[in-house]
Amino acid sequence: MNNIKTNSNNYPNLKVKIAGVEFKNPIITASGTFGFGKEYNKFYDVNLLGGICTKGLTYAPREGNMGTRIAETASGILNCVGLQNPGVEKFIANDEPFLKRLDTVVIANVAGNTEDDYIKLVSRLNDTNVHMYELNISCPNVKEGGIAFGIEPSSVEKITKAIKKVAKKPLIVKLSPNVVDVSLNAKAAENGGADAISLINTITGMAIDYKTRKPILGNVTGGLSGPAIKPVALRQVYQAAKAVKVPIIGMGGIMSAEDVLEFMIAGATAVQVGSANIFDPLAAKTIVFELTELLRQCKIDDVATIIGSLQV
Repeated sequence: MNNIKTNSNNYPNLKVKIAGVEFKNPIITASGTFGFGKEYNKFYDVNLLGGICTKGLTYAPREGNMGTRIAETASGILNCVGLQNPGVEKFIANDEPFLKRLDTVVIANVAGNTEDDYIKLVSRLNDTNVHMYELNISCPNVKEGGIAFGIEPSSVEKITKAIKKVAKKPLIVKLSPNVVDVSLNAKAAENGGADAISLINTITGMAIDYKTRKPILGNVTGGLSGPAIKPVALRQVYQAAKAVKVPIIGMGGIMSAEDVLEFMIAGATAVQVGSANIFDPLAAKTIVFELTELLRQCKIDDVATIIGSLQV
């Protein structure tokens, strides 16, 4: 780790900044793996985290997909939950009061089927106490024949511009990995006004029961997450970071402090911990403490100094 700022300080600085928002450390919990924070606060004080990204929110309540929603795979899981959530009004009434009391950054993950869905949702959240928005553009655009907003660079830029016009909080755009060139989509999000970019979302996959010759998931296909996708995630974070000037939030198979450093060296300013929370409720907290100790071992004084320090 040459050219990284070091000294003998036993207490490394873990603070990072994204779009003017300060995080006490770079560990954020990923959307869909941490509920709205209350569930995990029973296990530990979630104020220890740099941030919490909420379960995906839509304007109206959603029941999610029918049938089996989760399937284990080698080094990962497949899911097709289908954005089950209570809708924005119940979120504001039942969950936002808890979140606003926290001493950590709260990011609202927002989703929709149409541009109007996103605009209504973000407009409704503008006067709440969430600090940032994460725009989930892996949802089907029903006005465009089911094509996801996040596939073509032109649609990425268009939806980002539309939401940026109404958003009163910094806007993070979450990119799909299921594209030809993620750097083009990252640049499109930046051109549309994104304050930051997060990636990668899940990789499309499927599982089959050979005995019944039927798909295991009720939706046939689902999103693959966990350690299996980490090499792909690292590569796409690196590509995106080279393409844009806005901060990158990396995710995809992060299980340890070592993983965190790898993503940050690839160009991420912060990371999101996802699937690890599902099999170990203490995972994100553990990584925070592991990161402090790992930085001390490496004699790294400030975690921010390693961002984008990959030597090629």
